[in-house]
Amino acid sequence: MGFERYLASVLIMIMLSFITSAQGYKFYVGGRDGWVVSPSENYNHWAERNRFQVNDTLFFKYKKGSDSVLLVTREDYFSCNTNNPIQSLTEGDSLFTFDRSGPFFFITGNTDNCKKGQKLIVVVMAVRHKPQQQPPSPSPSSAVTTAPVSPPTLPIPETNPPVESPKSSEAPSDAVEPSPPEHGSGSFKLVCSTWLVLGFGIWVSMALGLENVVCFWC
Repeated sequence: MGFERYLASVLIMIMLSFITSAQGYKFYVGGRDGWVVSPSENYNHWAERNRFQVNDTLFFKYKKGSDSVLLVTREDYFSCNTNNPIQSLTEGDSLFTFDRSGPFFFITGNTDNCKKGQKLIVVVMAVRHKPQQQPPSPSPSSAVTTAPVSPPTLPIPETNPPVESPKSSEAPSDAVEPSPPEHGSGSFKLVCSTWLVLGFGIWVSMALGLENVVCFWC
């Protein structure tokens, strides 16, 4: 029984929260002053301090027949044009419910009072729906299997093959080969000595002959 009572209370609270959110909040324009020419706080300054959402309600407090509330376009708001209102509230203590997001422009039905500042701009916040969570799709990088990367191979230094030492028969010998014997060196010496002897004999004979000639003239 205790669990059933707890469950029923939870359901009631959820229903009340839905009802409250559907009905929205009620804002009193101008506070205690109501919809007047010279409020204690500027209407637009008051609107900037509040946050308005769809289904919220504005309450305009004024006496029937003495004033009115007009919903107008942006151009008519700044020019205080009361001839082409989108909606007119004239019954006194009027309620206006926001049915969409965006800006709303309100002015009084009295043109002179509108020019004195009896007008209001309200910006209704957009409805934010909770995005539906979708399962994350696998990224292309995870879907593609990458081949294992082999470690880089280091270059193997080239080694020169061992040089075989030349065989004893092929190795050049440092010993100086004996030069072949000079043929004819003895005969050349003999010829030279012969010519020397002949030359000397001729020189001596010439010398003697010259001496005889000199003696003959003497």
